[in-house]
Amino acid sequence: MLLIDDGEPALTYSVAAVGFGTWQDADAQEAAVTEALKAGYRHIDTARIYGTEPAVARGIKSSGVPREQIFITTKLWNNSHHPDDVEPAIDASLKDLQTDYLDLYLMHWPAPFARSDTLMPRDDNGKIRTGDTDYIDTWKAMEKVYKKGKARAIGISNFSKAELERLLKETEVVPAAHQIELHPWLQQKSFTDFHKQKGIHIQQYSPFGNQNEIYDSGKSMGKLIEDPVLVDIGKKYGKNGAQVALAWGIQSGHSVLPKSKTPSRIKDNLEGDFKLEPAELEKISAIDKKLRFNDPSGNFGWNFYTDLEGKK
Repeated sequence: MLLIDDGEPALTYSVAAVGFGTWQDADAQEAAVTEALKAGYRHIDTARIYGTEPAVARGIKSSGVPREQIFITTKLWNNSHHPDDVEPAIDASLKDLQTDYLDLYLMHWPAPFARSDTLMPRDDNGKIRTGDTDYIDTWKAMEKVYKKGKARAIGISNFSKAELERLLKETEVVPAAHQIELHPWLQQKSFTDFHKQKGIHIQQYSPFGNQNEIYDSGKSMGKLIEDPVLVDIGKKYGKNGAQVALAWGIQSGHSVLPKSKTPSRIKDNLEGDFKLEPAELEKISAIDKKLRFNDPSGNFGWNFYTDLEGKK
């Protein structure tokens, strides 16, 4: 278990180090969430844009695991950044998740889309219609729903260092967590150190890097989880490369969010929580390729990650 600090030392609480990601395969998520909870997961990550919140709710219900034992994260989508839209957005997520509170509510991206009932508002040419809401104002609206108890903690995702520094300077509540792409091929040590200094917990999405077929830039190379260094370290523990990648993240003090709909892999990923030797961590630090696979800058009308490693 890892600690998340929501800004009040007396209210620091724990989150399971291995979370269950529910991005993609919406039709498979109900069964996958049930399987994950029965296997022992207690940390479920979803988002409005995934379209999986109702399936997550059904999966939780059919698992029989009480709500209070589960750490649930969901995310505010870009079409609801206007301050007047934030509370209706969290209310819609709470309704779909069949819960009256979230453990963690994240701003999915700093980039606003035009206000719309459509998740991906587009112009006549099919291009995303961007909005003009400042993410600072969005965050201040998130602070309000946090203070109302609709989310026990609030955080961010996919921010650059400059964007995060500005948020810290101009707002009241320090983000409890920052969910970012992070894996042994994109280690971002100085950025993760900055989070430690500020008391912001890191959640790693895509902890297996280019294992996800959606990342076109990762198709022309071998898979991270087959990296010889990870595979070789794993042999000592009877673990595979994927489990070693998870162990590296957890030992760095982060929570990791692998996703799978395959029962055997769901169980395998939960077994990525084991201790590596300092010399093995050194070997892993040497395979950092500064390779970022997720950058929708061109589609979203916002230049992401401008001051971070892996920016092309």
